[in-house]
Amino acid sequence: MSSSILKPLHVDLSHAQWGWLAYRGILAILFGILAFAWPGATLASLAIVWGAYAVVDGLFALTYGIRSQSRRWTFVLSGVVGVVAGLVALCLPALTAIAFVAIISVWAVLTGLTEVTYAIQHHASNSHRGLIGVSGLLSIAIGVIVFCYPVAGAISLVWLVGVYAIAYGVAVLAAAYRLRALRHAHTV
Repeated sequence: MSSSILKPLHVDLSHAQWGWLAYRGILAILFGILAFAWPGATLASLAIVWGAYAVVDGLFALTYGIRSQSRRWTFVLSGVVGVVAGLVALCLPALTAIAFVAIISVWAVLTGLTEVTYAIQHHASNSHRGLIGVSGLLSIAIGVIVFCYPVAGAISLVWLVGVYAIAYGVAVLAAAYRLRALRHAHTV
C-alpha cells in the first residue's frame, strides 16, 4: 500500500483516539494515587475503588470499540470484561476481596493482551503503537506477578497495584499526547 492511501486513515484514527486514551490514562493515575494515599485500606475497600475504576475504564474501552470505524473487537471485549469485573467488585466487595488477586490478575493480563494485539495489528499506521504495546506488556507482567504471589501483604498488594496504575496511566497518557500532536500536525 502506498503511504498516500494510509495517510487519511492515520489522521482519522489519531483524531478519534487521543481523547479517550487521555481519559483512561488520567483515570489510571488517579486510581494509583488513591492506592498510595490509603495504604492501610482493606482489600474490600480497594475492591470497591478498583470496581469503580474498572467500570469507567471498561465503558471508555467499550465506547471506543463500538464507535470505531475499523475492527476494534479487542476493545469491545476488554470493555465488557472491565465493566463486568467492576460490577462484581462493586456488588460483592467481601467476596471480591477474597478473589481480588485473581480478578486483578485476569483483568491486567486481558487488558495487556488487548493492547499488545492492537500494537501488533497497527504497526504500520500508528506512531503511538510502541507506547500502547509497552503499557500492554506492563499489564501482562503485573497480572502474572500478582497471581504468582497472592500471599504478599495487603499493603504490598495495594502499593503494587498503585505503581502499576500510575505507570500504566503515564504510558497511556503519553500515547494520547503523541496522537494529539499528530492530529494537530495534520490539521495545520
